[in-house]
Amino acid sequence: MAGKIPISFAASAVSDMESIQAYYDNEGVPATGKSLMAELLSEIERLVDYPKSGRIVPEFNIEHLREIIHPPFRIVYRYDKKRVRIVRIWRSERILKLP
Repeated sequence: MAGKIPISFAASAVSDMESIQAYYDNEGVPATGKSLMAELLSEIERLVDYPKSGRIVPEFNIEHLREIIHPPFRIVYRYDKKRVRIVRIWRSERILKLP
């Protein structure tokens, strides 16, 4: 690959990550939340070198809208050849709806 692809996060994805960590904090297992966040970030980091490694989101079937499944979560992102933008990080059983 010619170069690394920059990754950015939409406010919605940041909010999702904060909510996930807050859930585990409230359950009394903050270390589990931190471990899960590290795993999710590791999955996202691979997109720097392999931006098309995620599958096309089946609800939309649009080439540039992709996702990585990391049970129990879906990491949804947009790829436009110049960058990757993380859009949402949701429970994998949720049906994705974008505005």
